[in-house]
Amino acid sequence: MNPNDFRLFLEVAELGSFTKVASLRQTVQSHISRQVSELEKQCGGALFRRTGRGVVLTDLGQHIESRVRVWLRDTDQMLAAIRVDASVPMGEVRLGILPSAAHPLMTHIYLRLREEYPKIRLNIREGQGSELDTLLDTGSVDMAVLFRYQKPSSQDEHLLATAGTFLVSRPDDALTRAETIDFARLEGLRLVLPRRPAHWRAVLDETARSKGFTLQAEVEADSLKVQKQLVAQTPGLYSLLGSFSIADELQKGQLQAVRVVGPDLKRHVTLALPKQGQLTAASRVVSRLIRDTVAQWGHRLSEPGRSAPD
Repeated sequence: MNPNDFRLFLEVAELGSFTKVASLRQTVQSHISRQVSELEKQCGGALFRRTGRGVVLTDLGQHIESRVRVWLRDTDQMLAAIRVDASVPMGEVRLGILPSAAHPLMTHIYLRLREEYPKIRLNIREGQGSELDTLLDTGSVDMAVLFRYQKPSSQDEHLLATAGTFLVSRPDDALTRAETIDFARLEGLRLVLPRRPAHWRAVLDETARSKGFTLQAEVEADSLKVQKQLVAQTPGLYSLLGSFSIADELQKGQLQAVRVVGPDLKRHVTLALPKQGQLTAASRVVSRLIRDTVAQWGHRLSEPGRSAPD
C-alpha cells in the first residue's frame, strides 16, 4: 500500500470532511472520494461514515488509525535515515600498498576513517612493484601506493613522495658512517637483494653493469623485514633500501645507513588510480586522505617525529 494513501486517510480523519481536504490539496472532492474508496477496497471495509456535518471514522477506521500513525512515523524516519546515508561515503576500499607504506601511513589513515568516516572499510593488500600494477590493472584493488623510477605524468597517478636509496648495515659498520657513498663502492660487497625479476633488482643490476661490475647477492629476499633483520644481525652484510622503509630502525639505532650517489637512485612514491571506471565516494575519501596526510608530513611516508633520512 502507498504511504501517501494513508496520509490522505489521516487528513480526512482529522478534518472530518472530504471537501476541506480537497480544498487544502487544491483538487476536487470527487478525486478525494475516489482515493478513499480505493483505499477502503484494499483494507476490506469502510473507513468513514457520512454524517450531516461531514465524515467520521468507522470502527475499522478507528482500529487502523493508531497503527497507520506509527507506521508512517517509522517510514518517515527510515526515509530520512536513507537520505542521510546516501550522502555519507560508505563501503569497502581495496588498497594495494608497498610494505614501507604499511605503517605508519595506513595506521594513520585507518584511525582517521574510524573517526571521520566510520562506514568506510579498508581492505589492504601488500605487494611489490609489478605485482601492484597487475592488481590495479585487473581491478583487484581500487588504488595502489607504489614506486616509480620516473615522476608520474598521468592524471591517474599522483606523486606522494621521493625516496633516496641507502646502503644499509648494522649500526657498528664503518662503511655506512659517511654521509654518502658512490655506487661503484658496492662492488664486492655481500648484499641482500630482492629476487629477480623484481623491477628494483633490475634497476640495481643494470646500474652495476653500467659501472663495469656485478652485484654480489649473498641472499635474495623480497621481504623487507627479512632483509632488515639479516643485515641487522650479520656483520659485513648490506642491503639497498629506500629511506622510508628504514626510518623506524634508524631512529631506534637498529640499523645504520649511508645515501648512495653516483648515480642518485631515486624512487618516486605514487598513488595510482584505475585508468578506467569511476571511483566510489569512499575511494575518493581514502585517496584524498592519503594525499593530504603525506603532504602534511612534508611529502614523507613517516610522521615528522619519525622522519626518514633525506
